[in-house]
Amino acid sequence: MVNPSLDVWVATGDGDGLSIGGNHMIHMLRRNLNIKVLLFNNQIYGLTKGQYSPTSLLGQVTKSTPAGVIDFPFIPVSLALGAQATFVARAMDRDPKHLQEMVRRAEAHHGAAFVEIYQNCNVFNDGAFFQFTEKETKDDHIVYLEHGKPLLFGKERQRGIRLNGFRPEAVSLKDGKYSASDLLVHDEKDSTLAFILANMIHNPDLPRPMGVFLALEHPTYEEQMADQIARAKSRKGEGDLQKLLDGEETWVIK
Repeated sequence: MVNPSLDVWVATGDGDGLSIGGNHMIHMLRRNLNIKVLLFNNQIYGLTKGQYSPTSLLGQVTKSTPAGVIDFPFIPVSLALGAQATFVARAMDRDPKHLQEMVRRAEAHHGAAFVEIYQNCNVFNDGAFFQFTEKETKDDHIVYLEHGKPLLFGKERQRGIRLNGFRPEAVSLKDGKYSASDLLVHDEKDSTLAFILANMIHNPDLPRPMGVFLALEHPTYEEQMADQIARAKSRKGEGDLQKLLDGEETWVIK
């Protein structure tokens, strides 16, 4: 029987986790198994020498797509949210302090936790995430998600994200038209907001969200299974495996 309190960690690439193991991934997340997934996304199949992966960008030239990728890429965070994951986050390999915090948060979460990690592949896809990791550009291209705080970004935190209906837009706080009180305040418990933030990736004029998109508390699959077994035992007793195998109806073949 699975121990309901046991934490299991899995590290995978974007290719293996979303293509070869995609079926296992979505069902593991929707069942809320107590498994922590670190998905390293480098937008390429690195270990198998540079084929395009489920997160490779449209038009990306790889060894297996010399004329450019024609598949729409998976957005790992959106996929995890759609699979009903109870904890979803994003971090970067070049920001170890923030990455450490996201791993710590995943470890503390009871249930399925999914952390996408942007990882540079300097052999087959070098520089894919440099605008988000390099000192000269990162402040204007990423926004950190902090529960209960407005979404601010920029070198002087002079820009922010507000909602225009359900559409996020970047605004300046320097001209006096908007203030911090007009900005979107992050809520880790709001699944609708999590989808809105995940979809910011489709707008190149918006910064890329980093941090915890969603953190909900639900019973794990292991806990619910243990409860079912306990209820069955209370009604029918411990049971007899040999009696079950023998069955109530037997016959002799002559």
